[in-house]
Amino acid sequence: MDEKSMEQLGIVERTEQAAKEHFRHGLNCAECVVQGFLDTHDTGMPQEVLALTTGFGGGIGRTKNLCGAISGAVMALGLVKGRRNPLAKETAAERIGELGEIYPFYTEMVQELEAHYGTLICRELCAPHGEFEGKARRKNCQEMVAFCAALAAKYAEK
Repeated sequence: MDEKSMEQLGIVERTEQAAKEHFRHGLNCAECVVQGFLDTHDTGMPQEVLALTTGFGGGIGRTKNLCGAISGAVMALGLVKGRRNPLAKETAAERIGELGEIYPFYTEMVQELEAHYGTLICRELCAPHGEFEGKARRKNCQEMVAFCAALAAKYAEK
């Protein structure tokens, strides 16, 4: 998709398209979601933050546990909704109270993902699509990457 076409789309759609494009270029599922988010949101975070996502690909280091695209969505949302300095609050009670205001964004997003897919586990999401390196599985993962990136963008706007 060319730059002009991307500009015409809304933030959610641009994030989704960017993540899909990164998948085509060989980024892992978690990297795609976060990089797509970084491409479309002014987070103030350096590009190097992407390094934190690498190990989450393939369901955490290809163990096929928690889906990397879902992990990426949680991390991407954290770039906007996450605490930059948890110690800014003076007491532990204030820090814990602050989490009560932040967690609902994550909770709602993850519940929406689980309701949509029926699971958060990579091996369960991939199983109907054959071999881990197969074409059907890659196509499924690319669609999940796009959906997770779009959902993170949607919740970032709330």
